Amino acid sequence: MNAPPTPQPPVTVRMFTQRLSATPRGARLARHLALNQLHDWGVPHGSNASDAVAVIVAELAANAVTHGRVPGRDFELRLSLVTGSVRVEVSDTCAERRPQKPGDVRPTRPLDEHGRGLVLVDALADRWEVLDREASAPGKTVRAEVDLPGWCVSPARWEPPLP
Repeated sequence: MNAPPTPQPPVTVRMFTQRLSATPRGARLARHLALNQLHDWGVPHGSNASDAVAVIVAELAANAVTHGRVPGRDFELRLSLVTGSVRVEVSDTCAERRPQKPGDVRPTRPLDEHGRGLVLVDALADRWEVLDREASAPGKTVRAEVDLPGWCVSPARWEPPLP
């Protein structure tokens, strides 16, 4: 005799994907789109999570435009709202230049003009990694996650728990 299945709470994953031109304007637009999407998902502007994601998207998009640009190819921004965190993925089509991996990022010197992007990502993200893109698309993806402690899923949107 089989017992009836135990009801499982639904897993809510929300996803936003946008291809953007590999230009400074595309990088700026990525940050604005990310902030608006988070707000639509119930992560308000000005919250710690929203601010962290804004900086992470800005830095990863700037890196994709500056270091991962292949003429005529776009970069892709993907946001996922999964239980307990926001996942940011920025993919470009340049496989030659790979950023450092977590733990290898070293602080810059005060007068350095470049090199602070991954230092910020390393400081603000709870986890991050560099992945090869799938075989059908050359390049790499930098994935970073920002935890949303104490937030829970509701049917319509993410909301902080009641006090």
